[in-house]
Amino acid sequence: MGVYLVSVAAQDWSRPGEDGYADVAAALNTELERRALPPYQPRPAAREARGWFEEKVSPSMDGFVALCRTRLTDAELSTLLNWSVLVPFALEEAIVLPVGTAYSGEETAVVGAPQVLALAERLADAVGLPVDAIPAGENLALSLWFLEGGAERTARVRPGPWAEDRDAAFYVALYLRAAQYSLQYGCPMTYS
Repeated sequence: MGVYLVSVAAQDWSRPGEDGYADVAAALNTELERRALPPYQPRPAAREARGWFEEKVSPSMDGFVALCRTRLTDAELSTLLNWSVLVPFALEEAIVLPVGTAYSGEETAVVGAPQVLALAERLADAVGLPVDAIPAGENLALSLWFLEGGAERTARVRPGPWAEDRDAAFYVALYLRAAQYSLQYGCPMTYS
């Protein structure tokens, strides 16, 4: 079991009930309309395009949060970490919806993937993360790369600050790849 960061397929975004996000989708579109922004509808083929995004959130976040506190403002830290739904378009600020999900309680915070991507890229640069060596897109590939020796082998040939705290590096890579995936396939991301 555990918590996973996953992509949401278009059919699940509009599906009501326990397995769907129709309440969140409707509340988000109401808020977007109130802000004179167009409604959001995920691209229908996101899941079929390349599977789906799924990574297990398991390592300690302590080193990652410490890294964020040294490199990001409080507002940037909040944008990076305090969301329940990531959407593939820019938002000037987080939108808090009065709708809960399984992992968000009574409210759902929505942030834009472009903002998260920019912050994750800054952190990746700061720690010298070998982004080209890190897997992207395949289910659990990132988690397995860190857990089953890929990170260790890469650290031997490409050492740097990223290799000194691999749990922190995992979260930098996780947020980077999640934001990239969201933007590339036009789908929301959430915790499951």
